Amino acid sequence: MKDKALLEEKRIKRQNLINKIKRIFIGMNFNDGLIFKIFIWILLISFSYVYLYPLLFMASNSIKSVSDLIDPGVKWIPTKIEVDNYVKAWKVIGMPDVVFESTWYVLKLAIFSTITSALVGYGFATFNIPFKRTLMALMLVGFILPPQVLMVSIVGIYRKLGIMGTEYSMLVPAIFGQGINQSVFILIFYQFFKTFPKVLHESAEIDGATPLQIFYKITLPSAGPSMIIVFLFAFVWYWNETFVTALYTRSTPTIPLRIQQFKASYEAMFPPGTPGSELNEAIKLAGHLIGILPLLILYFVMQKHFTESIDRTGIAGE
Repeated sequence: MKDKALLEEKRIKRQNLINKIKRIFIGMNFNDGLIFKIFIWILLISFSYVYLYPLLFMASNSIKSVSDLIDPGVKWIPTKIEVDNYVKAWKVIGMPDVVFESTWYVLKLAIFSTITSALVGYGFATFNIPFKRTLMALMLVGFILPPQVLMVSIVGIYRKLGIMGTEYSMLVPAIFGQGINQSVFILIFYQFFKTFPKVLHESAEIDGATPLQIFYKITLPSAGPSMIIVFLFAFVWYWNETFVTALYTRSTPTIPLRIQQFKASYEAMFPPGTPGSELNEAIKLAGHLIGILPLLILYFVMQKHFTESIDRTGIAGE
């Protein structure tokens, strides 16, 4: 009897030990175990490496001297930090004036796109207008078609209106709901306003509120997450757009366009043959880092609001 009791006690201890090990490595629902957490950490580190490697490479090489650039033995840590690369790139791009000009230009476009997208999305979601599905289908077709297909006709229209070559060629489409990727913004608002309780609309109508008053005083204040998402997307997309901006506005001083013209601007400021001022890879990388710096600052400032808005709206970010 004692032997059986000892064997049973050992079996219970062994089983408890096995269960404890399983809880540690597998967890109760697998997703809370050590194996799953290690897998998630490896996945996150891998994705972080893919996204951060170009930035780290640019940051490391942008502070190298010419001798470090051509030395195969110097990989990540330069023997000498060349701050003059950033000084030259800063002058060539035209900082800080171009930052304020570019930010003000993009800010206007993002604000107009957000407001008009909210109005159009509210109209589609609230009112039973004739040919509503046809209009939405045409809106989506306008989004699917690449800008290169429409640019000949658009250039002709802008020339007749007298806005070709000015910033109004970008502002006017944004005001009338035809800006860059604005169909996506309209769909975001449409999806939100479609789920808005109709009881609130009916109560406001009984109290004598007009549709515009209902939109501004009741519906729009509750669409904060959607507005943040649309504004940030519009800001980033307009900031990074170079083809359409260069085609229609020509002279608008945005930072991405300055980066595209970096070589020509540098050679105009520092003519070839000037001792110690030859354009090299480190100066180019310094210019690119300066160009993306405003967007990085915007992301770090708005990160909390952006992630919260993504969670509330259920939108998969880009």
